Amino acid sequence: MHSIPGFQNGGATVNGDVFQESNGPTDAYAAIAKADRLTQEPESIRKWREEQKKRLEELDAASKVTEQEWREKAKKDLEEWNLRQNEQMEKNRANNRIADKAFYQQPDADVIGYVASEEAFLKESKEETPGSEWEKVAQLCDFNPKSSKQSKDVSRMRSVLISLKQTPLSR
Repeated sequence: MHSIPGFQNGGATVNGDVFQESNGPTDAYAAIAKADRLTQEPESIRKWREEQKKRLEELDAASKVTEQEWREKAKKDLEEWNLRQNEQMEKNRANNRIADKAFYQQPDADVIGYVASEEAFLKESKEETPGSEWEKVAQLCDFNPKSSKQSKDVSRMRSVLISLKQTPLSR
């Protein structure tokens, strides 16, 4: 047998035979394991990633719990607000009914042009006389000027209603 220059006797064979000398492990899976070890993260980074993942999961869970608590609190607050609002509206309605009743039962209601009671107004409204519609509207309106900084100026509307009462529109 011929030897190839540069090889020791029996160190290698020619024509595709495996060399006896090798640069690394001969097992194919051992080579993969060695490559994995070389590309693997250091232990400290792997621990940090695991801790970070755990911490983020805990934060997500806490966030979901907090969000659910806020939703429940908001729902409770909204229900309480609706209850208070409904109670206030009922009180206002009752107060308005009392004020309306007192308004229509004033001692000088006939003198100042107000309807003595709602029943009287309904009775008069059934007695249709042509051209008296604006008089009925005028009976319901308060034509005494009220000067208040908070109220709107309705003097023009008052004057329009008075003029319609005196000279109704012709059809």
